[in-house]
Amino acid sequence: MNKKVGMYSSVITFIAVFAFAVCMLLEILLDNNIGKIGNYFSSIFIAFGFIPMMCSFFTFVDNQKKSLGLLALSFSIMYGTIVIIVYFTQLTTVRLSELSNEMVFLLDYLQFGLFFNYDLLGYMFMALSTFFMGIILETKNKQEKLLKRLLCIHGIFAISCFTAPILGVFGSSMAGETITGTILLEIWCIYFMPICILSYNYFKNIKEVESY
Repeated sequence: MNKKVGMYSSVITFIAVFAFAVCMLLEILLDNNIGKIGNYFSSIFIAFGFIPMMCSFFTFVDNQKKSLGLLALSFSIMYGTIVIIVYFTQLTTVRLSELSNEMVFLLDYLQFGLFFNYDLLGYMFMALSTFFMGIILETKNKQEKLLKRLLCIHGIFAISCFTAPILGVFGSSMAGETITGTILLEIWCIYFMPICILSYNYFKNIKEVESY
């Protein structure tokens, strides 16, 4: 069952990341709310897939490395909690309510305000989760070694996600300017989709008896 959960969650995460990439392009090309709403839904489902994927990785962690595995799992849950709150708010309160300018600045993700900063904080936890899981991942072939490297390197994103809001890299003057952000997020999608594919193969090839 552990490997099946890992395989299914890897597929869900891949589909969600792919949908996120497509919806971002639709938002730019069509200039309407369809792509935007799709972005928010797919972001939520990335979290829905990522957390059980990390849980599945944890089940195959050696007992001597359980502490780092728990750390990775804890960071994944923190990531999921924050981003689901952020994007659920965009789909409900921001989309359906008449808000004052002050509330829009705080709640609207596209205004680069409070909830945008929360979103970056969430992805910092995601990056930390992949980093610590990558450190302890047991590898047996080239594909698994590549997965290990990609997970660890993804941890570098934690630095920029944490420091950018503090340094004021994204300000209110950038509200509505989505081209640069879209390019950066498309690059992230291109980077993360192979992680999902390699994770699926990892769980597919692992022996269930190796879990603890």
